[in-house]
Amino acid sequence: MTKADIRATEVIAPNFKKRMSGVTSTVFRLVPRQSEQIAIATSGPNLPEDIPQVPMGALITMPRSGPSGPRVWHARRNNEMLAGLALKYLLGKRLKLLFTSAAQRDHSGYTKWLLRRMDRLVATSAKSAAYLEREATVIHHGIDTNDFTPASDKAALRAELFLPASALLIGCYGRIRPQKGNDLFIEAMIELLPKHPNAHAVMMGGVTDGFRDFFDGLKDKVAQAGLSDRVSFLPEAQAWEITKYFQALDLYIAPQRWEGFGLTPLEAMACGVPVVATRVGAFEELVLQGETGLLVPREDQAALTGAIDDALSDAPRLARWSKKARSHASSRFDITREAAALTAIYKELLSAP
Repeated sequence: MTKADIRATEVIAPNFKKRMSGVTSTVFRLVPRQSEQIAIATSGPNLPEDIPQVPMGALITMPRSGPSGPRVWHARRNNEMLAGLALKYLLGKRLKLLFTSAAQRDHSGYTKWLLRRMDRLVATSAKSAAYLEREATVIHHGIDTNDFTPASDKAALRAELFLPASALLIGCYGRIRPQKGNDLFIEAMIELLPKHPNAHAVMMGGVTDGFRDFFDGLKDKVAQAGLSDRVSFLPEAQAWEITKYFQALDLYIAPQRWEGFGLTPLEAMACGVPVVATRVGAFEELVLQGETGLLVPREDQAALTGAIDDALSDAPRLARWSKKARSHASSRFDITREAAALTAIYKELLSAP
């Protein structure tokens, strides 16, 4: 474990969710990069060994002040905002409270109450900022394009991951639930796999108890279509292993019905994988139509299936999209931009009266 000295820590970016999510991925990617610029650590369950971190119990016993005054508490979830308020007002810790929002919906009364008590707000897109009802700084997410990079030997990587070495591999990753459009992906695969005999589909993600029946129904549909040997259902990968699963792909599908921001298209494109995505979240700002992939309307099964079929039917164009996807992601969405912008806000908060 990369244990940080809480007495020297100026910024705490908690991650209180056990399961993998887009927010969790953001924390795991940002904190190591930001630690090169400022004394920052995360805290929470199931953290990778190489990320600067402090035990959750140390948050309660940490000194009231940081090394030069208050600390910054950078929350990204409601429970993390609430924890920051409890540390500040119940335990007397000197904290400046910062919240990042990716949501593109009206917030509940409870969330609005929490937001009003933050010292500063950040939004991941202009759409997200519009729902905050307070001034917010827009900072787009980025990814580590040194980590997410094309595979040097895709066949060997697939062998390592027990995936078909020579297939045209189509992936859809993330939590398994209707919001993520997993059923739209499976319906498209059931229709298209017989048409593209060299194609193989991979769906990967965590399944909570509330969506177990939904997940089982997807597997049953695949079995009934006689395609169980051509659709792989994989468990959620650990954060430090997910890059390999993107690198193994030839095409990535983001069929979400709703999304706050959505990192997976960026992660795929940085690995040289073109994307077919719905027009939700920030996907329209990430995917270049006809250059790094295709965009389709939300919850339009025919349009999604048609776009995937179109992408698979032109191998030379798919190869061109692959090259463009990598250059687009690395030049526009490298995580260093996001890290620098957030660190600048931390320093402003630390130096404020």
